[in-house]
Amino acid sequence: MIKKVAIFAALLGIVLYTLNGIRPMFSVYAAQLNKARSEKNRAFRQSPDSPLAASQKAVFDSLRYYPADAAFEVAAAVTHAPNPDTLLIQMSANRAEKYLRWGQAQFKIGNQSQQLGIYLKADGRDSTLFIPFTDRTNGHETYGGGRYLDAPLPAPNTPAITLDFNRAYNPYCAYNNAYSCPVPPAENRLQVAIPAGE
Repeated sequence: MIKKVAIFAALLGIVLYTLNGIRPMFSVYAAQLNKARSEKNRAFRQSPDSPLAASQKAVFDSLRYYPADAAFEVAAAVTHAPNPDTLLIQMSANRAEKYLRWGQAQFKIGNQSQQLGIYLKADGRDSTLFIPFTDRTNGHETYGGGRYLDAPLPAPNTPAITLDFNRAYNPYCAYNNAYSCPVPPAENRLQVAIPAGE
């Protein structure tokens, strides 16, 4: 009996030590995320590049965000297209823009396998990958037209990237109809809810 109690106490100690190691790391991450969100709010209020009209800026307080959640910062295996083909992504206005189909990301949300197409602007000037997506929150909790993710362009032959859905953001179309924004392609329509980001 004493041996069982000692083993249980040791296991409990290991679990608590591990959790305490994770919590400070996540606290730092959450603080960085909140800082980025505050800076974005300030840009929406003050920047001449803000999508908000002057009348909207006058009453704007903050964008609405889900709380930071470590479950939505996911590692994704990447299948990179060595010779990416060009595709036209439909815009919210009646036109389309050229993108390169850079690759595919495979990952899990909960226990469900998911995949998203990864794109790069065809002009080759972007240093970030573009991942537009829809999910089950659209039209209920989030913008009906879908949201976007950006990810740093990794080194060649990198087998994985991080998809941080806590940094998912709305297109400018969500705030101002004067903008024309990429519509997430059919292959990027997730059948799960992503309650993270804007």
